[in-house]
Amino acid sequence: MSNNSEFSLPNWLGPQYLAGMLRGIEKEGLRMQPNGFLATTPHPEKLGSKLTHPFITTDYSESLLELITDPKATPKETLTMLRQLHVLVYQALENDELMWPLSMPCMLASDDKDIPLADYGSSNVGKLKTLYRSGLGIRYGRRMQTIAGLHYNLSFGDDLFSAWQTYEGSELSLSDFRNDKYLALIRNFKRMTGLVLYLLGASPSVCPCFLKDREHDLELLDDKTYYKPCATSLRMGKLGYTNSVQEHLDIRYNTLPEYIKGLRKAIQTPEPQFAALGLEDADGNPIQINNHILQIENEYYSPIRPKQIAESGESPTEALESRGIAYVEFRAIDLDPYSDVGIRLSSACFLEILALYCLLTESPELFPDEEELLAANVELVVNGGRDPELMIAGNGAEAEVLFSDWMQNHLTQMLPLAALLDAQHGGNDYRTALALMQGKARNPNLTLSAQVIADSERLGSTWQLGYTLAQQHRDLLLQQSMSPNTQAKYEVLLEKSVMQQADMEASDTEDFKTFLQQYR
Repeated sequence: MSNNSEFSLPNWLGPQYLAGMLRGIEKEGLRMQPNGFLATTPHPEKLGSKLTHPFITTDYSESLLELITDPKATPKETLTMLRQLHVLVYQALENDELMWPLSMPCMLASDDKDIPLADYGSSNVGKLKTLYRSGLGIRYGRRMQTIAGLHYNLSFGDDLFSAWQTYEGSELSLSDFRNDKYLALIRNFKRMTGLVLYLLGASPSVCPCFLKDREHDLELLDDKTYYKPCATSLRMGKLGYTNSVQEHLDIRYNTLPEYIKGLRKAIQTPEPQFAALGLEDADGNPIQINNHILQIENEYYSPIRPKQIAESGESPTEALESRGIAYVEFRAIDLDPYSDVGIRLSSACFLEILALYCLLTESPELFPDEEELLAANVELVVNGGRDPELMIAGNGAEAEVLFSDWMQNHLTQMLPLAALLDAQHGGNDYRTALALMQGKARNPNLTLSAQVIADSERLGSTWQLGYTLAQQHRDLLLQQSMSPNTQAKYEVLLEKSVMQQADMEASDTEDFKTFLQQYR
């Protein structure tokens, strides 16, 4: 993805090959008390079982809701379902609780223990999920686990891959060909992460409570907000989901077996720092799944992941190994605080244009030396992406390039892809989205992160901004109604989830210690 490569549309690619694209969203968001502090109440009963509900669950904390859409044929349908899930949440919330709209958390008490771990009930599977979260808490602190983000999941239809394979005359099986192309997309997305952080980053500031006991070099915006003047997404930098132990993991994206092997090695390798924490507390209760670099695959933090839907009892790497890559999960996305569902249509359309660009552009193999350069670029964009003079490392032997030039060059090259997606879907949503992003690349004041800083100053703090937006979103969502049919469908799912959890709890035959021993 060098600055001077010219992209042209492949001859074989017609708009009909984009018809098989599917997209889904996973969106996290904290529940907040009306006084602005994190909610410590249990997950609302009216939302069913968070262990078994397919669309409404929790992430690390009991207070961190996670809403998951089905894969849909258009971005609009995906956002419609995401909005329905938000309406259901607001219908179920009690005690005037709100959904906090920013990625960086609302007010947190000074004690980590006031951040409740998600509780998945008394089944062994449920207890293992809670134990994993307990491990994350003792390893990295619970405060880090209150950061929320949004994952955009995307897959391309097999007709696209088979047309491409025929054109290339490849001897690979369709599955291997698809895996290779998805990995090429992932490598290029890692090269393009800075673009996403600049255009969609919305966490340039934090509440002081988040920084308790942390070393940082942020400045005071006012007495209730720390920030960096040109920051884009502190969530994606050293203050957010980082992990010094994982920085040295050599997990590569050049072939699928290599990726799986790297991930498995991290799960099987003991880590002295985590071993020192112990596996059990003073009373003999387990506090982490194991003392390895990763307890499970999901602990590996990456801005993008190859995914396959795991069947019951199957780990993510086993699913990838047996059936290949089904879709790609884009993870470097902050919540858009100005949207009632955390993402707007223009951002969704832009991510799809970018995904197609990463898929179709030449993608050399990615090795640790380039990974280091890319990580340094990410840190530069996280902390100073809106500085018009920012220089980033160019690709390969290139010297540094001006970040704004680099962005504008890539966005210009995406124009034919936006047109192609519009040709498939009708309308001009994709071209409009790209034009909007080009405007942001030219003018840093139009970015979400600049807007967050300006509004934080105007309202007196980032917390006040979040609180104001949370109330606006609630009022907007509670005015929306679903058809009786849709509402009934969700009620059936809710009841079913509660029954499923009860069945799981009743059918466990061994105690948790035995179950955990076998799992380990």
